[in-house]
Amino acid sequence: MNISYIHHSCFSVELEKSILLFDYFQGSLPNFNPQKDIYVFSSHNHNDHFSLSIFSLMDKYPNVHYIFSNDIKKRYNEKFFLNHGVNKSSYSKITFIPANTCTRINELQIETLTSTDEGVAFIVSIDGKTIYHAGDLHLWLWSGEDDAFNKNIDYMFKLEMAKIKNRHFDVAFLVLDPRQGDDFHLGFDYFMRNTNTDLAFPMHFWSDNSVIARLKSMKCSIPYRSKIADI
Repeated sequence: MNISYIHHSCFSVELEKSILLFDYFQGSLPNFNPQKDIYVFSSHNHNDHFSLSIFSLMDKYPNVHYIFSNDIKKRYNEKFFLNHGVNKSSYSKITFIPANTCTRINELQIETLTSTDEGVAFIVSIDGKTIYHAGDLHLWLWSGEDDAFNKNIDYMFKLEMAKIKNRHFDVAFLVLDPRQGDDFHLGFDYFMRNTNTDLAFPMHFWSDNSVIARLKSMKCSIPYRSKIADI
């Protein structure tokens, strides 16, 4: 696998015959091999995870497939897409996927979890590899929220993590958000302690990648520190 960090929560994963592109909304993309299938994933409708600009890929690459969370369809219907420069042929290449489902698209097996914010997290299995992209499925604890809110988020997050407990992932893309203050690492830490993940890429750090070194310096990360990728 050849993994490229694009921006925010966007990564491309190049495999032998396919390319996976997750949560693109801005940034410079690599020059992809036009002979490969490109699968474009959008985990939810927030504008830091989804942009109609991804349809411009079809101008350059012949084999593009779009895999969107169902919440995007609920917010933006077909008429919206067609009124914003997406033609019917391009729209027909979108597969909308709900949470808590498993489906197959060509050589990809795709599973989804329910986000603790909007949309889904993706689990993609292809070429003997299993890749996890959290989207906004994360332990969103905030000091400004009341105890009831944070307890509910904690419950929902751990409920989703229980579905993948001890599961092996070759690569995981996980939220590490500095806006959470002292709680910035808790979701990342819980995921790494409850799954068998070979390599974890922090994301959603709003251009403040100092949180990566900060997590690596913390005692809690000792069991998985060597598995955290630097960005």
